[in-house]
Amino acid sequence: MSTTALAWLGRSAMRAVGGVGALALVAGRTAWALRGLERRELARGLVQFGYGSLPLALATAALAGVIVVVQAAIYIQRFGARAFLGWAAGYGVLWEFGPLLLGLIMSARIGARNAAELATLKVGGQIEGLRGIGLDPFALLVAPRVVAMEVSMLALSTFTFLVSILCEAVAAKLTLDLPVRVFFGTFAQMLSPSDILGGVVKTGAFGLAISLVSTAVGLRAKGGARAVGEAAASAVVLGCAAIFLLDFLLTTLLSRVLG
Repeated sequence: MSTTALAWLGRSAMRAVGGVGALALVAGRTAWALRGLERRELARGLVQFGYGSLPLALATAALAGVIVVVQAAIYIQRFGARAFLGWAAGYGVLWEFGPLLLGLIMSARIGARNAAELATLKVGGQIEGLRGIGLDPFALLVAPRVVAMEVSMLALSTFTFLVSILCEAVAAKLTLDLPVRVFFGTFAQMLSPSDILGGVVKTGAFGLAISLVSTAVGLRAKGGARAVGEAAASAVVLGCAAIFLLDFLLTTLLSRVLG
C-alpha cells in the first residue's frame, strides 16, 4: 500500500474517531442538561418538528402504503396468495418501510434545519455569548430539541402507520378486489405485538440519531455563511447514513430478541 493511501486511511480514521467522540460528548452533555430543560424551546420544537411535519409525513405514508400494495400485487397474483396480503403489507409498514421513510423525511426536513440553526448561532458567537453570561447552551437549545425530536418521531409514527395501513387496505380493494375484512383479518391474526414494538424501537432510535447527529454537526461549524450550508448538508448525509446503519443493526438484533 502506498504512502498516500496510508495517509488517507489515517486521516479518515482520525476523522471517524473525532466524529464519534463529538457525538458521545453531545449525548452526554444533553443527558446532563435534561434537568434544566427550557420548556418554551421544547414547545417550539414540538410545534416545528412534530406538527409542522405532519402533512408531509402523512402524505408520504399514504403513498408508501399504496406503492407497497401495488408492487406486492404482482407477486400475490402470481403465487395465488391474496389472503396473505394484509399480513405482508402490514409487516412491511410496521417493521421496515414506516420507520425508515419517516426517519429519512425527518433527517432531510428537521435534521438539516436543526444543524443550520445551531451552526448560525455558533458562527455568530451566540453560543459563546450564552456561556459567557453563565447559561448552559445545552439546557437552553440542545436538550429541548432532542426531546422534541424524540417525542415528535414517536407521535408521527403512530399517525403514519395508521394512515399507511388504511391506504393499503383501500389499494388492495381497488387493485385486487380483496375485501377489507380479509385484509384486516390476516393483519390481526398473523401480526403480533412484537412486530409493533420493533417498529417503535426503530423509530425512537432513528429520532435520537437524527437529533444528536444534526446537533453535533451544527455545534462544530466554523467560519461564515458557507459553514452553515455545509452543516445542513452534512446533517442530512450523516443522518441518513446513521439511519441505514441503525436499521441494519436493529433488524438483526430485534429479529433475534423478539423472534
